Amino acid sequence: MIEFVINFIVSVISTLHYWGVFLLTAMESVALPMPTEILMPLVGSLVVSGKFNLLAVSLVSALGALFGSLLSYVLGMWLGRKFILKYGKYVLLDKQHLLWTEKWFKRKGEKTIFISRFIPIVKHIISIPAGIGQMNIFKFSAYTFFGAGIWNVLLIFLGMLLEQQWGLVHNYYVYLEVVAALLIISLVVWFYISRMNGKKPKKKRR
Repeated sequence: MIEFVINFIVSVISTLHYWGVFLLTAMESVALPMPTEILMPLVGSLVVSGKFNLLAVSLVSALGALFGSLLSYVLGMWLGRKFILKYGKYVLLDKQHLLWTEKWFKRKGEKTIFISRFIPIVKHIISIPAGIGQMNIFKFSAYTFFGAGIWNVLLIFLGMLLEQQWGLVHNYYVYLEVVAALLIISLVVWFYISRMNGKKPKKKRR
């Protein structure tokens, strides 16, 4: 699977160059299986070989991430809220969770979006709850652009340092993804257990 992804990335970049970087980073931001920990180190190695300009490709990758994130944001805003209001009861979600999400992104949306851009798995999906919570779209765009831009530049620099061994970044990044996945699963399990316990009828005192 990884070899297929790598070959696909190489093919797209070879054909579309900067547009390819834009497309691939946008794909990652709409939660498609397009890992930047493979893409950006490869781009970094190509910067060293002179096929990409560092400043230009950094800007393009940030814009691609922003474009994809805005698509996810709109999806969350239009469909996410309707889904929760109509079907949320089947997955223990209700209007109160929408209100909580809105309050969260109004108070802590900027920090949440910025920090999430550095967290595996979370960075792929955070735009959807931001849309559901109706976070200010201009603030969302600004923090997404700079958060994703900084992350991409870090990966590009790693690729520039490693050059032909750029693939090592993904080899070690996998461990971070596993940790992030376990934490997310733990939080989801905790949420549903707490919700189920909260719905249990309390015993009447005699």
